This record gives sequence, structure tokens and C-alpha cells, in this order.
Amino acid sequence: MRSDTFHGWRVVSAAFVLAAFGLGFGFYGPPVFLDAVRERNGWPVSLVSVAITMHFLIGAVVTANLPSLYRRFGIATVTKVGALALGLGVVGWSVAAAPWQLFSATVLSGAGWVTMGIVAVNAMVSPWFVRRRPAALATAYNGANAGGIIFSPLWAGAIGVVGFPIAATAIGLIMVLTAWTLADLVLSRAPQQAVSLPDEANPVETAGCAPVQATQPLPGARLWRDRRFLTLAVGMSVGLFAQIGLTAHLYSLLLPPLGTQYAGPAVGLVTAMAILGRTLLGWLMPVHVDRRLVAGGSYAVQIVGSTAFLIAEGTNVPLLIVGVVLFGLGFGNGTFLPPLIAQVEFAREDVPRIVALIVALSQGTYSFAPATFGMIREFLPAGTDWALGAAPNLYAVAALMQGVAICAFLAGRR
Repeated sequence: MRSDTFHGWRVVSAAFVLAAFGLGFGFYGPPVFLDAVRERNGWPVSLVSVAITMHFLIGAVVTANLPSLYRRFGIATVTKVGALALGLGVVGWSVAAAPWQLFSATVLSGAGWVTMGIVAVNAMVSPWFVRRRPAALATAYNGANAGGIIFSPLWAGAIGVVGFPIAATAIGLIMVLTAWTLADLVLSRAPQQAVSLPDEANPVETAGCAPVQATQPLPGARLWRDRRFLTLAVGMSVGLFAQIGLTAHLYSLLLPPLGTQYAGPAVGLVTAMAILGRTLLGWLMPVHVDRRLVAGGSYAVQIVGSTAFLIAEGTNVPLLIVGVVLFGLGFGNGTFLPPLIAQVEFAREDVPRIVALIVALSQGTYSFAPATFGMIREFLPAGTDWALGAAPNLYAVAALMQGVAICAFLAGRR
């Protein structure tokens, strides 16, 4: 069978589309929804911000339980139910007239979007690939960034033209129909049903090109005492906390030196660099390379980017752009590399649970990142007048946390 008809790449394409919808609705949508809900009801920003945090925390709880849901109901069924819950949840955001209605909607949206998130993409794609798993996952994960590129302006424009309820209903219906179609036509098949070895490789080729994998399982509480698991969870959580926290404030930090005309494209450049960095790493990373070293190197690039922000002092535009490029190159690898590390360091039967747990822990952690960076910005002024005063503190904290992530990844090496 030729690679252009290998069903695994159809799964990658489906996962790309689902990730775009899942992140476009569940990750990039809430910041836009915040303004729409606040303006319609006159509620304080703090109330809607708490709802967004709840949305992410509910998602973290569901993420941790996705492997058991997949075993019981199958990936296709969970994806369909999740898409329906997400669509109904976003419509609930759009029509909520009381706080309890808003928080009820966050339960549905938070539970739904993660069924098309990082853990879901990993569960869909990984069984189909061994040799080219990094490349396949990198391609599918890029759907998450595509979701930001497509849906952030789409939500803003649609809400402005037809209003939030109509926009949520129309876009949500398209999402549900697409997810159900892909689940039925693509995700309902397994490698065993396709009578195909992963990557279409013969057994000798697969064995020779696959990374060495651990064989000792870690059932129950033993996992929580394992140094490799703990350092992987800490590295992913701390690294993503720094990324999400700084990204949430990056536009306003770049606005004074770049102006409204260029600040938006500069933030968009982060997404473009994230796609480029993840794609290059996925396709070029050697099979047997120490993936913890690669993760540490990715965060080291981001530290250089944060340093460039600091040196720029809010006025040196070329250095600010260098910072954006370097920060963006490592941005997509924060979610991409930890699952790949888990797949070579733990027994095969433990990997789904470990990936779900580290993603859930990191999501629960970075839910508080925008608010934390906001408090740093408000209560720890830097004593300077560039970039709204507290930018040096934000960049320094981000660099420090990226350094902690590197230490965590290296501490777990064999």
C-alpha cells in the first residue's frame, strides 16, 4: 500500500481539523467571549474571568479521564459527544443572562473542547505511527495553532456582524457536523482493522527504526513516586505556565513601541513561529535522540527570546521582533515534546494515562497564568516607564520559569 493511501495520514488530517475546532472554540474563543458576555450583561471582568478559569479547570478534570473514556466508549463516540457538548456550551455562553447560566455553560464547553485537544490528538494519531510519530503528531498538533489563526478573527468578526448567539449557533453547528463526519468516516477505524502495521513498515523495519521503550509498567500510586513522571509533569506545567502567562499580556506589552498597526501581527508571528518550530522538529528530530535534551534546548531558545525582550527595554523594535521570533519557535514544543518523551520512557500500556495526567496537570496550572502575570504586572512595578512599567518583571519571571522547566526535564534523565 502506498503512503498516499495509508489511512494513518487520513487520521492525521482529521486530527488537524478537530484540533483547529477544539482549540479555536475552547482555547482561543474564551478571550473573545469575555468581552461579548461582559458588554451584553454589564458584568465585571472578574466574574467572566472566573468563568474562563472554571472552563479550563473542568477541561483538566475531563482530560485526566479521557483514557478510561476511550477504553469504554471508543475515540469516535467520545469525540462526537464532546463536540456536541462544546457546541451547546458555547451557545450557552452566548445566551447566558445570569451568572449561574454562564457557569453551567462552562461545564459543557470545558468538558467538550478537550475531546479535540492535545490528549485527544495523541490518542488518535499515535497508534498509527512508530517511525514517523513525531512528524505525524507535529502535523496534527499544528491544527491547534491553525485554530488560533482562523477562529480568533472569525469569532470577533462574526460576533460583531450578527451577534454572539447567531455566531455561536452557526459556527457551532458547522463544528458539530464536521466532527461527527470525521469521527464516523476516519476515527472509527483502528490499525488492526486496516490490516496495516504502523507507518506501513514491515516488522524488521519498524523494530530497527522505533525508539527503545521502557517495559516496566507503573500501576496505581507507583506512578506518582516515579522521578521521570514527576519531572515530566513539572517541566510541562511550569513551561506552559510561563508561555501562557506571557502570551496573555504580550499584545499590550508590544502596543506602546509597535502601535496598533504592528502589535497584532507581531503577536500573530508567535503562532507562525510555533508552527515552524514544531514542524521542523517533528520532521527532522532523530529517532533515538534524548528528547528531554531537545525539550531543554527548546526552552533555552525561549530564554534567549525573553532576554532579547529585556535588552530591548521597550524601545528597540528589532530586538523586540527577535524576541517574538525566538519565543515563538519554542512555543509549540511545550505541548508537543512531553507526550513524545512519555512514549519512549514508559511502558506502552501506561502512556495514555501518563499523557492525560501531564496534560491535565499542566492545563490546571496554566489556567491561573494570565491572572498571576497580571498581578505581577500590577503589584510589582519595575520603576521604569517603558512598556507599561512592569514588562521587565514579566519577561524576567518568564525566563526564570523556563529555566525551572529545563532543570525539571534534565533531572528526569536516566
